[in-house]
Amino acid sequence: MTIRTAIVEDVTSYAETLCRYIEVSDAPVVCTGIYDTAERALPRLLENPPNVAIVDIRLPGMSGIELVARLKCECPSVLCLVLTSHEDGISIFSALKAGASGYLLKRAPAVEIVNGIVQTFEGGSPMSPQIARRVVDYFHESPGITSGTDLSSRELEVLQLLSRGAMYKEIGDQLGICLGTVRSHIAKIYEKLHVHSRAEAMLKVFGKDR
Repeated sequence: MTIRTAIVEDVTSYAETLCRYIEVSDAPVVCTGIYDTAERALPRLLENPPNVAIVDIRLPGMSGIELVARLKCECPSVLCLVLTSHEDGISIFSALKAGASGYLLKRAPAVEIVNGIVQTFEGGSPMSPQIARRVVDYFHESPGITSGTDLSSRELEVLQLLSRGAMYKEIGDQLGICLGTVRSHIAKIYEKLHVHSRAEAMLKVFGKDR
């Protein structure tokens, strides 16, 4: 299956270079459009939803974080992958809370970005190493799993692996369970926590906003 990908980036030269790399890569990814503002992107993405939207955080006018939140609300089938130069904690966790599935830095190699698109589409949460470390530190410093979540021990194990960016197959392999069972556990986790994505689940269980 071809992964239809749109780019929302106000630096046109960067967006065009990334689009060209996507088109010539061996990955099953195509670029369906480039938008330099969230205001231009939103109606087009709602009209013709891509599988993945690559979104910069700092855009003129509406921010990328607000765009992610609008897309998750109005067209939840679109998976949002943040691609930015900002690695401060506020940007990271605001993007994840808004519904971003992954967070990559622009200085990442182009092949890593394309692989990130594929991982996002396949249910992963790609993060640049620097971002992953910030997320891990956040979890280590948090007071722990909040009470009242009503998650089973197995569901907590699944959630821990989700928080590390593990894909469904990797979770199954590590826990010795089949893919269908992994999906069942994740569905129950989301239902119990009243969330719709792994990022929302992680932030709800592992600590409060910072």
